[in-house]
Amino acid sequence: MTENPGLARQAWHQLEPVHALFWYSPDVFAEAEALGYKVEARWPSYFAWRAAPLGAAGASSVASAFYSFSPRMVAEHVPAAWTVAPPERVLAARTRAVDRMYRTLLGDAVDTPDIAEAAELARSAAESAATAGRPLAAANAGLPWPDEPHLVLWHAIGILREHRGDGHVAALLTAGLDPVEALVSFAAIGAAPVETFAGRGWTDDEWAAARERLASRGLVDAGGAATGRGRELRDSVERTTDDLAYGPWRTLGAEKTDRLAQLTMPILVKVLETGLMPAQNTLGIGKVQPPPR
Repeated sequence: MTENPGLARQAWHQLEPVHALFWYSPDVFAEAEALGYKVEARWPSYFAWRAAPLGAAGASSVASAFYSFSPRMVAEHVPAAWTVAPPERVLAARTRAVDRMYRTLLGDAVDTPDIAEAAELARSAAESAATAGRPLAAANAGLPWPDEPHLVLWHAIGILREHRGDGHVAALLTAGLDPVEALVSFAAIGAAPVETFAGRGWTDDEWAAARERLASRGLVDAGGAATGRGRELRDSVERTTDDLAYGPWRTLGAEKTDRLAQLTMPILVKVLETGLMPAQNTLGIGKVQPPPR
């Protein structure tokens, strides 16, 4: 147990939406379409954008790293994504997409000292993140740092979110939850409605079979709701995830982490005001209302 177990979770809740706008921004979809990806749904470009730091990885490698997606769904997009555009072109376009997204979102404020300070703090945290056994964090950390502060900020948050995500996979494995069981058990505690997880590609039969496996272990009841044991297990997963994500924030320190939160709050408010972020999501982060002005 860390000495400040809430710090990593607080930082994640603050920073994740600042980064995650990327997956919903029209500017990002425009860059994806220019590369040749279909944009009627977000998944063709999602797999390309997120997997590109791994290089021209195959379906099994991407499914392993992404964990909660059905391998069958991953195989629908990978390695076909690299026939549309190779990873190096995807990464170059990703940088352009982030630039367009933040310039649209922030306007002239994209070049302010506050953005530069936030980028410096986030980069300091990201550069201290241990990447052994964390494939997505390591792949992103191995990319060259961009020059402009708003691009540095997004890249740093990306390393930190993948660092946390890799640790979350380790926590799920330790808890004995396979990819679909991880989602079923998460839905069982009411983190998000079951239909929210449909985008992960599991069939109704696969979902039902996972629920039956969890029921046989006493983790969900007949209706699919978490039992006391099921909630305890999910609580242990989240505690372990927070503990494993704590390293960069311990290095940065509570004061600087709080300063980063203050500096990124205006960005978070603007992200929420776009209306692009879904109210329900597979991360279990509820829709945060902007603070009163």
